[in-house]
Amino acid sequence: MALAGTGAELSHLTPRPNKTLFGSNYLSIAGNDFNFTKQFLPEVYEKEVERYGNRTISGFLSMVGAEMPMASDEVVWSEQGRIHVAYDDVVGTDVSANLLTFSAAHLLSVGDTIIVSKGGVTLKCYVSAVPSTTTITAQPYTAADISGIGADAVTAVKVFVYGSEYAKGSSNAGNKKDATFTSFSNKPIILRDKYSVNGSDTAQIGWVEVATEAGTSGYLWYLKSEHEARIRFEDQLEMAMIEAEKKASSSAISASGISGSEGLFAAISSRGLVYNNADFDDGISGGVHVGLAEFDSILQELDKQGSIEENMMFLDRATSLSIDNMLAAQNSYGSGGTSYGVFNNSEEMALNLGFSGFRRGSYDFYKTDWKYLNDASTRGAIVGVNSIEGVLVPAGTSTVYDQILGTNIRRPFLHVRYRASQGDDRRMKSWLTGSAGGAFTSTLDAMEVNFLSERCLVTQAANNFVLFQGL
Repeated sequence: MALAGTGAELSHLTPRPNKTLFGSNYLSIAGNDFNFTKQFLPEVYEKEVERYGNRTISGFLSMVGAEMPMASDEVVWSEQGRIHVAYDDVVGTDVSANLLTFSAAHLLSVGDTIIVSKGGVTLKCYVSAVPSTTTITAQPYTAADISGIGADAVTAVKVFVYGSEYAKGSSNAGNKKDATFTSFSNKPIILRDKYSVNGSDTAQIGWVEVATEAGTSGYLWYLKSEHEARIRFEDQLEMAMIEAEKKASSSAISASGISGSEGLFAAISSRGLVYNNADFDDGISGGVHVGLAEFDSILQELDKQGSIEENMMFLDRATSLSIDNMLAAQNSYGSGGTSYGVFNNSEEMALNLGFSGFRRGSYDFYKTDWKYLNDASTRGAIVGVNSIEGVLVPAGTSTVYDQILGTNIRRPFLHVRYRASQGDDRRMKSWLTGSAGGAFTSTLDAMEVNFLSERCLVTQAANNFVLFQGL
């Protein structure tokens, strides 16, 4: 054929009187023949496939805390000290002379009765002399001297006051002991994000049927990406409160105005309890369930702190299952031993929120899986040494003075403070800029959706929180 190899070569096509496919009249989509038109278009599914289910990880803070406004650049709170006098870093300087040395100025006085302990030896002593602000003479009631705690210069001696004893007609008893407290502070950080779509794309209509993380479904146009940008930003608001770190003096960050903030994990690591190797499914050894014994060690630490009766545990999958296995090995537990006290003793309410409860000792525990620790795009991607496997949060409240309300109010131990005033609320701001999609603020041929929040987390009484870490 004279026109072979040119666009005019159509002799291989044979028209048919009806719409029937034959090898001689099929127009290939992938080939070059008739690529300016497609008689047979591909089948397009308009519904988006939910391959990851509900992708949002927020909800933790809404379960255990609250959000409250503040007008300052910093939030400051104080926490009470212990009421009894105790020391755990004392040195037995000269044990034959009953001399004890403290690392700092002590509050003991002549006449105090104390307990001195080291290495399994406990001596009840009488403070007979105070040579200096950092030393005392402690004479045992039942021994000639305090050599039972070790040789001279023995360290890490524990001392606490259990009472006093004075002779008849004595005077000048005791020392002044002021109430102690510790002050803590945190600063809010500004979080920002933006979604942008150019003006041309706003005119290109393309619908997608979606099911949102909020449980709704329907069709979305180009704003689907904006919808996901908002969900992502809301997740980051919570993740920042959990993960935030204050900038240390040795930090390499030199940008002006960047100081960081104290998140939940940082607060528990510095002021709370950290439990390593949270695997409570260790089976039976010597007739004792090893995992249960490990869990009881946590209870012993809680006894030393605020002893808050009701606690919630947010765990990754492996730790949650190990606790399930630990409880399954105890015949006394099960439906009859399950507690739902924090949910008005309503089993239905607890289970609807994803919690299951159990009681051990004088404590009630309610546990649930925490998606943030399981999701492969967040903490679920970090496993092994020092990975976060869960957190125990007390379900109590503390009484504090609110400067805005001018009165004492009760607040959860864990709560978020955000900047707000009568003129501006920075809890969660969003606004449009540009010249497309309904925005008329600039000459930019696009629509920009801006997000902003300014907030920080207040973790009060962090000594009652437990962070579970992997080994």
